Amino acid sequence: MRNFELYVPTKMIFGEGEIKKLATEAPKDKKILLLYGGGSIKKNGIYDQVIKALKDHTFIEFSGIEANPEYKTLLKALEIIKREDIGYMLAVGGGSVIDGTKFLASAALYNGDNPWDILSKKIRTFKGLPFGAVLTLPATGSEMNSGAVVSRSETNEKLVMGGPGLFAEFSICDPTVVRSIPKRQLANGLADAYTHVLEQYMTYPADGPLQDRFSEGILQTLLEIAPEVIEDPTNYRAASNFMWCCTMALNGYIQKGVPTDWSVHVIAHELTAIYGIDHARTLAVILPKAYEKKFEQKKEKLAQYAERVLNIQEGSLEEKARAAIEGIEKFYKSLGIDTRLRDYTDSYEGFAQHVEKSLLEHGLTALGEHQDITPKVAAEIVEMSY
Repeated sequence: MRNFELYVPTKMIFGEGEIKKLATEAPKDKKILLLYGGGSIKKNGIYDQVIKALKDHTFIEFSGIEANPEYKTLLKALEIIKREDIGYMLAVGGGSVIDGTKFLASAALYNGDNPWDILSKKIRTFKGLPFGAVLTLPATGSEMNSGAVVSRSETNEKLVMGGPGLFAEFSICDPTVVRSIPKRQLANGLADAYTHVLEQYMTYPADGPLQDRFSEGILQTLLEIAPEVIEDPTNYRAASNFMWCCTMALNGYIQKGVPTDWSVHVIAHELTAIYGIDHARTLAVILPKAYEKKFEQKKEKLAQYAERVLNIQEGSLEEKARAAIEGIEKFYKSLGIDTRLRDYTDSYEGFAQHVEKSLLEHGLTALGEHQDITPKVAAEIVEMSY
């Protein structure tokens, strides 16, 4: 097992009715900026619960953070933070709202002239404006990690950022919010969490049996509860396990001491930047072909997945590994998620070359657990996904 450090300071507050604890978790001695998205929280009752909990606090609101948080929108919120002397933020939403809040936490204390440099120059954030979160859409694990993704549509960019200064101080996770989430978003959340685990698990054997079994447990649970959540999101048992799986999939625990991949995410971000395809669906397009391309390097873990998660015991190692890829694609399709780029757009010719150029421009020239996925290889994976 590799050496590692684990730092996850976020206080998790999990369960039905826990939004009321905002009253004591959010500071009363600082002006708060309440951030949310398109207004769905006003339809499902979450907004009312939040406002009631904050009745003794001083706060102002900022709404309209997109499903892929836009840089230009976040700059408007940044102006408010500076003008209103905001001392704390509260993100009420899914991963996009929380990600946008993380960018603001960094940008609010950034001394440079251009906040985009935080993303384009990969500047890690060691101290940010403090914030808390109320999770309304399980998927990204942003409520308990220090990473974020921000889009800039005018330049067709979607970049990542992070650092130990970007953990939420607390996150409130009430599984009853799942009952109001549309089926498309539920499917996206399930696929997103599932893929997050695979990016950390599907590499090569690395003397991390506990990490492997943590990952396999999350994967098995997602496969088990997915039909239940899609069919009946009011099922609290399924909803609560869905929400906790999404958090555990990307809170840092399963990746420590073992190699990780993440090439699928880097390549898939280009699909969202250019075509606006839902993030989870871009992952479903790229991942199966990425595993086919890197079959020889991944076949041992693929076979292990087949044996331990899919309970496939017959066949050679290669046969099990190929069955694993088929099983992964079958899971995406069971959620109603298409797995080829042509299912989403007719304008895919030449896109692989765009990906190659974009990765080169951003210095992303050595991806994957072996650092052997070059921009050219990434382009070949994209072409396979057409």
